[in-house]
Amino acid sequence: MLKPLTLASVISSSRQQMLTSRVDLLAIFRSPAQPLKSAALGLLLILPFSVLAKEPYQTTEAFLDETFSGKPPSPDVVWLRGEVKETAAEILGHAYPGIRVRYWGKDNRTAWVLEETGKTQPITVGLVVNEEGLESIRVLAFRESRGWEVRYPFFTDQFSGIRLTTDHKLDRDIDGISGATLSVRALKKLSRLALYLHQQTALDNDTSP
Repeated sequence: MLKPLTLASVISSSRQQMLTSRVDLLAIFRSPAQPLKSAALGLLLILPFSVLAKEPYQTTEAFLDETFSGKPPSPDVVWLRGEVKETAAEILGHAYPGIRVRYWGKDNRTAWVLEETGKTQPITVGLVVNEEGLESIRVLAFRESRGWEVRYPFFTDQFSGIRLTTDHKLDRDIDGISGATLSVRALKKLSRLALYLHQQTALDNDTSP
């Protein structure tokens, strides 16, 4: 028999669940019970977002296991030299902080875990690219106080199947989110970078002996 949902139980359970997600509280807001809505609003006001976003939404290991059905391949790297380095910097608007980028590839699919700063903090994103374009994009960790809405499917689903143009732009527009401009921009940059780097892995395979 299910226990009745009380205000106290909502507060107790929500404090635990909100450390990694706001989904449950959003569901509570849709509840017809006004006391539950009030409890949810109170928790959002009491608990700082720095606490809510402290833990990652998904670890790199879990992301790779999900992407490759529990059997992720060994990592490989794309070296950032010459034109590749310059193009990566052009896409990001700044130099990439490293001389190589790690990825995981299998059956013409590549997975990338990349970071780009939103306003002041890095956003960690997992991306999967295949021959048709961007297969999926997922926010693994978000550390900003605003813009966290970019993690939800209503936004990330826009990227499905998106490709690069010849001048390394996305081939269709992405609708923004009010109040999350910098986070949206960061995810668009990382999508372009992953698509471009995926092309470099294909070139490496074509030239390998």
